[in-house]
Amino acid sequence: MDNGFLWGVATSAFQLEGSPYADWTSWDSILSEKPNVTNHYALYKEDLNLLKDLGVNSYRFSIEWSRIQPREHIWDDASLAHYQEIIDILLQNNIEPMVTIHHFTHPLWFIKKYPWHKEASVEKFMNFAEKVVSRLKGVRYWITFNEPYVLLLGGYLEGCMPPGIRDPALAIKALQNILICHAKTYDFIHGKAMDSGTAANVSVAHNMAALAPWSRYNPLDRLLSKIAKYFYNHSLLDAFLTGVLKIKFPFRNEISVPVPIKGKLDFFGVNYYTRLHIRFNPFKKMGVELRNRDIDGYGLTDMGWEIHPRGLEKVLRYASKLHIPLIITENGIATRDGQKKIKYMKRHIDAVEKSIKDGIDVRGYYYWSLIDNYEWLQGLDARFGLYRVDFDTLKRQPTNAAAYYSYIIKTREAWSAERQTPTQGRNL
Repeated sequence: MDNGFLWGVATSAFQLEGSPYADWTSWDSILSEKPNVTNHYALYKEDLNLLKDLGVNSYRFSIEWSRIQPREHIWDDASLAHYQEIIDILLQNNIEPMVTIHHFTHPLWFIKKYPWHKEASVEKFMNFAEKVVSRLKGVRYWITFNEPYVLLLGGYLEGCMPPGIRDPALAIKALQNILICHAKTYDFIHGKAMDSGTAANVSVAHNMAALAPWSRYNPLDRLLSKIAKYFYNHSLLDAFLTGVLKIKFPFRNEISVPVPIKGKLDFFGVNYYTRLHIRFNPFKKMGVELRNRDIDGYGLTDMGWEIHPRGLEKVLRYASKLHIPLIITENGIATRDGQKKIKYMKRHIDAVEKSIKDGIDVRGYYYWSLIDNYEWLQGLDARFGLYRVDFDTLKRQPTNAAAYYSYIIKTREAWSAERQTPTQGRNL
């Protein structure tokens, strides 16, 4: 892995371009009104030009599975060529592509016939992953899965995401199959890289949150906070260290599941947004209630999330126990207030700089997101973009946060380029 610092922005294909073949399209009625979302699939050249305006040296984006494989036995070569053209444009402009293979969405046929808790899901996903890795050229950074725990919580515990299941046992099986796919994809990417003599850096993007008890004086709040912190932040890290996934849901026995992922990381992708406060509530599922509080006085985002920059330092410290380079693969704020967006960005990049000075091996920072997009359960209301999108005219308009991010990249370039490689990480 290069020692140069990656300054980037992150997006996902479905959130920008939609897809008529994806599970989420039939899941959320708003997508029948805005099926193309920002129309990025057609306007991608215009949007990629925004990257040059920002001055980033990397761009994280995803491949929409349902476009590549709209039906079980049909492959769309034109869609593969489309994503290859994006990579080619990036490379021509000296922008490092970071490709996410799976970012929440699935072809409708997959989620109906082979949802993740079924054994056949592994084979079906690997057919897709191997096709993508074999066809796309010029990619050195890969994310196999974006936020597998969010997919698990939404799709298998809360039932608010496809496949809409509420079953802890099936959730564990689904997560096991997803991690098996990560391991197989990791091996396949490195096999291809070895054959071609190219570099390969492979990870997952793990959503991590700062977690705290609602009341430090309530023993149940403290207990639930401890359980949640281990499950949500640490259990995946430990699985990569030991090859065993240990899961403990509140008031249930611990579950240990073998997963073949020990050491199968070249860096670790950290997605960080907020802090959550955990409260015991016997009327909630598993007795857990999550709440947001503005304790630091920085305010809440438009989605009601607490702004808590120190939490980024905490999760980076947690992740440093992997002893591999860390990359912040997502960090951003939903707000229509440009100054609030700037303050959020500055405070969190300050936290990155402090972490590096404290000896943590951080190699990159990706702001979420390049332009406003479809934000899952929030629809089109959550404004994360450095560029504002008018969803009626589809016009992109820069926010003052875009200019500020460009300024950050230029003024901190010397810091990020000249930093010494800390002892807690290792060169790859």
